Amino acid sequence: MGRKLEGLQRMLIIINKLKGLQHYVPREELEKYVALRMEERDGSPVDLRTLQRDFNEIESLFGIRICFDKKMNGYYINEEDDLRKEQYERLLLNFDILNALDSISNLHTYILAEHHRPADNEHLPLLIKAIKSSHPVTFNYIYVRENGRIRTKTVLPHYLKEDQQRWYLLAYDDNILKTFSICYIQDLHINYDKTFKRNMEIDVHRLFRESYGIWNQPDIPVEEIELSYDALDGSFLKSVPLHHSQEVVVDDGQEFRIKLRLRITNDFVMALLSRSRSLTVIRPKHLRERIQKIYKDALKRNSSTELNFDEKKGAI
Repeated sequence: MGRKLEGLQRMLIIINKLKGLQHYVPREELEKYVALRMEERDGSPVDLRTLQRDFNEIESLFGIRICFDKKMNGYYINEEDDLRKEQYERLLLNFDILNALDSISNLHTYILAEHHRPADNEHLPLLIKAIKSSHPVTFNYIYVRENGRIRTKTVLPHYLKEDQQRWYLLAYDDNILKTFSICYIQDLHINYDKTFKRNMEIDVHRLFRESYGIWNQPDIPVEEIELSYDALDGSFLKSVPLHHSQEVVVDDGQEFRIKLRLRITNDFVMALLSRSRSLTVIRPKHLRERIQKIYKDALKRNSSTELNFDEKKGAI
């Protein structure tokens, strides 16, 4: 393992340990933790001198000061430096670096990890900084459903949310809380000359409680949904429920029927279609009709014996 990469791995391990729920980490505990994690990666032994060098490197590279509290007998990250962590946030969000670190350890010989590298992660450090400092942001936003129309937006950023390998920004736009897919944000700028008072009374968990995926359509009503599957699909839905509101109504070895309570958004409909082999929508009626239309349109597109476009260009 290269010495530079090994040092970077140790620094990541140290920072992640000290950013955990345990506010003060005793010296021996930190040494053992880092040594164990490095041993898993075939790294060199770790001692107090090595850790002290890493502490200095962490402050130099990422602006994070690691301090020792004699009274609590433990190391901690100085939270006064919170606004200086942009470099640290960028490091943790750099999936390519993390993937490269994984590839040099022997873990890849028996663990096949699926690495996702979202193209939108370049905006996250700036958005984190804007949220922490309560600065508005301005960007150009692509409206895919409007044929790619671009509008310039100035919003008050409040939260970042990850869902199904995509990042979303929750921000106030003209006093309305909206979601913006970060992959459609362009030319992002922080308005450093302005600040706003962040609304800390938002119940962010409630925003998503009655939705599937990312919350972005509060005008859609919450409805009671009843779905039926065969036993095979039911076995999958028991291990990975569609939604936290999922309630099993029938599970007799032949039929697996569930009830849900949520907003019927496009994301939810797409989730139903992804496991539709034995799906029967019992209620509501409009959802059943919506699924029927999707099936009919798909059948019509795919039932013709001849393609309606240039086979040389479109067929495989």
